[in-house]
Amino acid sequence: MAGGGGAPAKADEPQPHPPKDQLPNIYYCITSPPPWPEAILLGFQHYLVMLGTTVLIPTALVPQMGGGNEEKAKVIQTLLLVAGLNTLLQTLFGTRLPAVIGGSYTFVPTTISIILAGRFTDTADPIERFKRIMRAIQGSLIIASTLQIVLGFSGLWRNVTRFLSPLSAVPLVALVGFGLYELGFPGVAKCVEIGLPELVILVVISQYMPHVLRSGKHVFDRFAVIFAVAIVWVYAHLLTVGGAYKGTPPRTQASCRTDRAGLIDAAPWIRVPYPFQWGAPSFDAGEAFAMMMASFVALVESSGAFIAVYRYASATPLPPSVLSRGVGWQGVGILLSGLFGTVNGSSVSIENAGLLALTRVGSRRVVQISAGFMIFFSILGKFGAVFASIPQPIVAALYCLFFAYVGAGGLSFLQFCNLNSFRTKFILGFSFFLGLSVPQYFNEYTAINGYGPVHTGARWFNDMVNVPFSSEPFVAGCVAFFLDNTLHKKDGGIRKDRGKHWWDKFKSFKGDTRSEEFYSLPFNLNKYFPSV
Repeated sequence: MAGGGGAPAKADEPQPHPPKDQLPNIYYCITSPPPWPEAILLGFQHYLVMLGTTVLIPTALVPQMGGGNEEKAKVIQTLLLVAGLNTLLQTLFGTRLPAVIGGSYTFVPTTISIILAGRFTDTADPIERFKRIMRAIQGSLIIASTLQIVLGFSGLWRNVTRFLSPLSAVPLVALVGFGLYELGFPGVAKCVEIGLPELVILVVISQYMPHVLRSGKHVFDRFAVIFAVAIVWVYAHLLTVGGAYKGTPPRTQASCRTDRAGLIDAAPWIRVPYPFQWGAPSFDAGEAFAMMMASFVALVESSGAFIAVYRYASATPLPPSVLSRGVGWQGVGILLSGLFGTVNGSSVSIENAGLLALTRVGSRRVVQISAGFMIFFSILGKFGAVFASIPQPIVAALYCLFFAYVGAGGLSFLQFCNLNSFRTKFILGFSFFLGLSVPQYFNEYTAINGYGPVHTGARWFNDMVNVPFSSEPFVAGCVAFFLDNTLHKKDGGIRKDRGKHWWDKFKSFKGDTRSEEFYSLPFNLNKYFPSV
């Protein structure tokens, strides 16, 4: 046989798995909701999962701003309410995918720069300082929201994503999940006697129990998070009341004990967050530009997350016009974050995208129910604070599974590409390597020196350079997108090598019955948002 391997395959030779436009073996896709009792439980599970980021970000930022437990509880309530509203808007009028829109770690470095600004040091009262910083963050978010609103609703982002192929999507989507590895096991190890049992129990219940107990009702794989969190939370509480952490360092007690969050006592029984609750926003041009760059990085990351969500919801490939529409509504979400004062911007929740894969339920109704839980518990503060007090090592254990699922979802797009092509190998290898190596340099430099590699007197300019190069999916996605659209573009065979012919069938959702069912707007609104 010739060394090139060009001979036809024999009939008895194993054949490769055929590519699938829609992911098979999903129990419920976007438009096929589960029965109401099951849908409510699944929605509550999504609510539990999104609480991790919702609590972790204010817990890290509010004390630096001068706020106490009461301010932290109010910020968490506000973030919950805005997340619920944004999720409803996204599922009704945005991409219409079952995507939870919550807080984003991408905005944290820029927010910290605002916190450390010198103009707030002259305020002696910590609560007044907290409010002043919050109003500055609000002003930056309001200005930054215009970037995604304009790019999304004008169709400019549609024109960019028209050139996105399965090949260039692989590094972007994969590192949207894998790139958050620092939030996984390092968080578990902060209290390994709680985090590790949570991780093991979650894997056993979700992956092994369905095969051991063949009940046919899919109880364990669909509700593994509720089972695992309940078991380990009770175990952690028994360790706490049993005195297991007496005499341990304060950091250990903060990570392990179930009575250290301070949210239940501080949260009001009933409170409705409202716009400008912290006062009128203040505006600074430099901080606004820095936040706009963070918003652009979040836009790229969320584009990858939307692609992962459509895959795990068993939908057809996401048309560029629908993705652009979703970006526009995400910009509206950032605007709401600025108006209400959530101390953080909004983007697609990566952990909830991973939960779609774990449960194999991609129903839009389930995510809308979870949005209802967010709004409900944002108003009933005491009840919401109970669930928000879950120890962070338990949350980190959940992240290990969910981020891995999202990363694997990105790798699944390799089925549309020619992996025997050296062009494909170069683009994949180079973009993955730089996507990991460049942010590693920026993050390591920052950890050692206390500031990023770009360190000038203008803090806002530093953030505009350091923040994007610290994001693994942003670096990898941009490198892959550039190389995929510039290397040997005139070669006719390249189009199939990069898998573009698979996605070109879905450039517009009009004319395709499946896509129209998934992505058409309700109330006959498509005439106001044309697909091309």
